[in-house]
Amino acid sequence: MPSAALVSNLTQEWVESLLRWKLHFFVIPTSVVSVATLVADPVLLSCIVLSRALRRETRYLLVANTLAADILFLVFNLAVVVCNAAGARVPWLLCELITAVTVTAYTCAVFTITLMVVDTYAAVRWPLRYHELLPPERTHRVLLGAWLLAAAYPLVLVVVRVVRGEHARDSGAVCLALISLGFFQVEDVRGVHVHFVVWALVCAALIFFCYARLYMVTRTQGIWQSRFSRARVTLLAHGVLLLLYFTPGLVFILELFLLQAEDMSQDLRVWLSTVNMCVFMLLPRAVAPYLYGLRYRELAVTLTLLLQPHGRHAGA
Repeated sequence: MPSAALVSNLTQEWVESLLRWKLHFFVIPTSVVSVATLVADPVLLSCIVLSRALRRETRYLLVANTLAADILFLVFNLAVVVCNAAGARVPWLLCELITAVTVTAYTCAVFTITLMVVDTYAAVRWPLRYHELLPPERTHRVLLGAWLLAAAYPLVLVVVRVVRGEHARDSGAVCLALISLGFFQVEDVRGVHVHFVVWALVCAALIFFCYARLYMVTRTQGIWQSRFSRARVTLLAHGVLLLLYFTPGLVFILELFLLQAEDMSQDLRVWLSTVNMCVFMLLPRAVAPYLYGLRYRELAVTLTLLLQPHGRHAGA
């Protein structure tokens, strides 16, 4: 484990690089985008929760879970960005807990996006048995399992470090998931690499399999003939969303490698980490609520009724 002085020096150098390149001003667009998304996400989440019909459909339960995970992620990510920009010192144990929650929310969102692809595959592959395979009660259990699976590794890592006394006692100049996860014992860093890489490969393989099978099953039905067919547009929209959700995790893996490289420029690390936290992490969450609102007609109708001054909630 690195000494507290070494961690303090690293975070202090990080702050100096932030100030030198004026990167702390990223807090402004980050705050604007985060607040706008935190306004849109709860509205869509309320549409699903308040509508009995939407609560009975698996795809909307998956959307609701993604929105909940995104809200949790945005709140903690924005708090970290604001604290770092303001120079507020966060106790390292609290920083590690925030990191664990942030990683859990991000991972669960990726799991849920992957489950959306599986849900689409099941609906197309077994249309007559779909509601038997994925009733709401089973979906609730699957989503609970996704949260537990996403939270298991980061929370266990925090507990193990606390038991071993491997957390820094003092506050650092900045609170970063990169430093919390990548600046401790070598086996811990390797475990983080394995955690992210394995789950990324599993989700990517599952998504590829489902989309490949969907194309093979539906290619004779004529739904892919038109350039602007609903199937093509849906695939394109979901593909872009998947890319936006997966990219920050892949960039974070790169950040971990760069942090361990002794001859790497500190400015490059700071730039990459800042852009990932303030841009790449926010893009999918800023796009998702509007994409859901346009893609799911029932959700758009429910949203319209909810926003009407004297309207009634759809399905209530």
